[in-house]
Amino acid sequence: MKQRIRVTAICKKDDEVLLLKRAGGRVEGGMPNFELPQGKIIFGEQPEEAMTRVIYENIGAQATSVQLVDAVTFTNLEGASELGNLYIVYEVKIADDNIKITNERYSAYKWIKMSEAGVLPLEGASEMVLQIIATKAGTPSTRILQVGEGAQVLPASDFATIYTDGGSRGNPGPSGLGYYIIGPDGKELKRGGEFLGFSSSRLAEYYGLKEGLEQAIELGLKKVHFKSDSLMMVNQMNGVYKVKNQDLMQVHADVLKLLENLEAYSFSHVPRGQNVEADTEVNKVIDANTQRGSY
Repeated sequence: MKQRIRVTAICKKDDEVLLLKRAGGRVEGGMPNFELPQGKIIFGEQPEEAMTRVIYENIGAQATSVQLVDAVTFTNLEGASELGNLYIVYEVKIADDNIKITNERYSAYKWIKMSEAGVLPLEGASEMVLQIIATKAGTPSTRILQVGEGAQVLPASDFATIYTDGGSRGNPGPSGLGYYIIGPDGKELKRGGEFLGFSSSRLAEYYGLKEGLEQAIELGLKKVHFKSDSLMMVNQMNGVYKVKNQDLMQVHADVLKLLENLEAYSFSHVPRGQNVEADTEVNKVIDANTQRGSY
C-alpha cells in the first residue's frame, strides 16, 4: 500500500477556521474545492518546520505559533489500489492582516465556522480531518440541505442518524447488510440486517445504505445523517469520487432516487469502531446463514 504524508493547518480566528479555495479541481456541479492549508514534508525537515514553510508558501504569512493537535490516518482508493493517508494536524496562529495568496494552486481564502464547514465543497482529506477533529473536540455539527432549491445549514438536532454497513466473507463471498437508526433525540428507532447471498463487500456496503434509506422512508424520517465506515462509498455519495464500477451503478442510481423522498441529508465517514451496531447486524445475518466467524 502506498502512503501519503501531509502536514495540515487549523488556522483559527475566534470560532472560525481558514480554508483555501483551489484554483483548479472542481467537484460535480462545477463548484470549486476548498481545503485546509496543507503540504508535503521535504526530506530533512521536521514536521513543524514543514508546517511553517507551507503556511508561508501558500498564504505569505509567518506562523507565530505551531502546536500539534493530532495525527489523522485513513485509507482511500486511488485507482485500483489503496492509499494510506497520514495527516499531521497543527493549530497554527497567524496574523490575519498578513494573509495573501502566494501559491498559484489557490485563488482565494475564506474564514468559516468549523461547525458550518459542510456548507462548502471540501477536498476529501480536509473534510475528513475536520470531521475527526470536530468529533474529538465535541463541536456541534450541522447538516446541509441537499435537495430542493439552494443549500442551507440546518441544526443537527433536527436529524436522525443512520449507521449502515455491509460485509463479505471472502470478498466476494457470503455477504450481508446492517443498519442502526437513532432518532433526533438520540434514542434507538430500529436496527436490522439482511443476508445478501454471494456478493462483494463494496456492493454489500451500498445495499446497506439502500436498506437504511428505505427504513428511514418507512419510518417517516425526512432529515437524515448517514454514517458509514466505507470511505469509498461516502466519497462517492458526496461527489468526491465518481462511480465507475459497473456492479455499483444500478444500486447507486437507486439510492439517488430514494434520496428524493428526504428533505435533507448528509453523508460522513466514521471509523469501523464507531459503527459497531450496524457491523453486529451484518455478522449476525451472515452467521445465521453460514455458521462461520466474523468476516
